[in-house]
Amino acid sequence: MWWAGFATMSAGEVANFGAYAFAPATVVTPLGALSVLISAIFSSYCLGESLNLLGKLGCVICMAGSTVMVIHAPKEEKVSTVVEMASKMKDTGFIIFAVLLVVSCLILIFIVAPRYGQRNILIYIIICSVIGSFSVTAVKGLGVTIRNFFQGLPVVRHPLPYILSLILGLSIIIQVNFLNRALDIFNTSLVFPIYYVFFTTVVVASSIVLFKEWFTMSAVDIVGTLSGFVTIILGVFMLHAFKDLDINQISLPHTHKSTTPTPAPEPTVIKLEDKNVLVDNIELASTPSPQQKPKVFMIHS
Repeated sequence: MWWAGFATMSAGEVANFGAYAFAPATVVTPLGALSVLISAIFSSYCLGESLNLLGKLGCVICMAGSTVMVIHAPKEEKVSTVVEMASKMKDTGFIIFAVLLVVSCLILIFIVAPRYGQRNILIYIIICSVIGSFSVTAVKGLGVTIRNFFQGLPVVRHPLPYILSLILGLSIIIQVNFLNRALDIFNTSLVFPIYYVFFTTVVVASSIVLFKEWFTMSAVDIVGTLSGFVTIILGVFMLHAFKDLDINQISLPHTHKSTTPTPAPEPTVIKLEDKNVLVDNIELASTPSPQQKPKVFMIHS
């Protein structure tokens, strides 16, 4: 049944691709937590894996945070053609931001990772998150390209789709490589929540710089979006970090006090045999006087 898994995974990636093409990345990326939620639910019912009480609460918290984020979703600046996308990527602010990400990623890969990657869980995860931000930007641009292609625009002659395809291929290879390294060394229940937090943060920051998504938002929408994002983070953390604990409704403390008194423990009787030990540590060289008496120690045990 490998083909079924391949088909469903391919369909999910196509849907994810379409979501990035028609919706702001600030909304699509955090909503990726719903895939974690659905995977946990299907694993519980189809594969017989246990989903404890904290896991169920984590699923509910993820749904609540996702709802809050959708309500306060930012309205991105309209990018409808490949030419507009190329103009956005030529912006000075985005070029500086991209160069900083590339330089920091190269330092982590060639200097920091060989020394501390085996001991620090954040090294490989930060590399995956930084590279993942470029893959999201590439997917966003390719989505616009495909949409223009079906509209009859001459996108085949433009160099941007080919550049974005190269960026997407390289970023996916590097991202999968370092993510597998992290999973081989560290606990999976810690890798995925931390990776989700860093990946979403870098993608949202990149989207803000590239598309100016938050510049037209009110203070209420900004606070609501951040609150929804933090809520999703807490839900994902509860779902993964405590999945191996045996916690259910039966193990919770009872609301009523117990009316039956607890019986007092019976006293423990220890029987010891009496032994007398006579210790005479004074030797008399002469006949003792009536005032002097030998010192005798009697020890009872």
